[in-house]
Formats: sequence, C-alpha cells, structure tokens
Amino acid sequence: MNQMAQFFPTGWGHYLAGGLIIGVGVALLYLLTGLIGGMSTVYSSTWSFFSARAFFQQKRFLDSRWWRLAYAAGLIAGAFIWWQSMGPGGRLQVTVAPWQLILGGVLVGYGSRLGRGCTSGHGICGLASFHAPSLVAVLTFMATAIITARIMLSLGLQ
Repeated sequence: MNQMAQFFPTGWGHYLAGGLIIGVGVALLYLLTGLIGGMSTVYSSTWSFFSARAFFQQKRFLDSRWWRLAYAAGLIAGAFIWWQSMGPGGRLQVTVAPWQLILGGVLVGYGSRLGRGCTSGHGICGLASFHAPSLVAVLTFMATAIITARIMLSLGLQ
C-alpha cells in the first residue's frame, strides 16, 4: 500500500472517476452521433473561423467546427468544475515557466499533427475502436514521455 501512495500521493479514486467519466462521454458521443472525440481536430476546425488557408477550409473542418467548439467548451467547463470542487487545500500548486508552456505547446501541436491525432484521439477513441495505428501512437507517446521525464529528472528540471 505504501508504494501506491508513492505513485498516487493524493489517492487514485479521482483518477478512476475521471477516466470513467471520459470513457462514458466519448462512448456516448460515438454511440449517439457516430463522431470521434479527439481534440487535435478541434484545434484545426477552430482555425477554420479565422484562416482562409485551404487546409483549414476543408469540408471536414467546416462541417464539424460548431460541435467541436461545444465539445471543447464542455471539457473546459468540466475541468473548471473539478478545480472548484477541490477547494483551496486540495488544489495542486504547480509553477511552470512560460518558456516551458510555449515549448510544450509547440511540441504537442507538432506531434499531434505528425502523429495524425492527439493523445485523446488515439489513446481514448482509437484504442477503444481497436485501431492498430492508435496503439503504435500511444506506445510512442508513452515511451517519449518516460524518456523525457527521466531526462528532465536527471537535469534537475522536474
């Protein structure tokens, strides 16, 4: 039990609850609408409002941009509700340098385009539908995350 506390110092129940809520949410989205709830397409479809570039004006982005905005708003609202429910004593206090946020955003954006989808699209929706390329993508995400975390830890940049 002590080892569990090492990996989950604030407990694991909220992670289980969050995973179940996400799983039920994407399952309902797919069952009720036939739509796949990945987030990288939300980014591209949102740009279709602001950019006249041919890539962003593809029919698939134009036809899906409104429901994808509603989907993203629901995720943001859900995170805000969770954050509020934690109360001041339960919230994690994390300080991240602006350069790390910018670099992380650029790398995640580039990686999701390179990988033809994001972690939520591949990890939640792709694996659930037994999509083999999603398994490769998730294994690549995990390996990269583990290696990056080990490098950051060894450099004292945790």
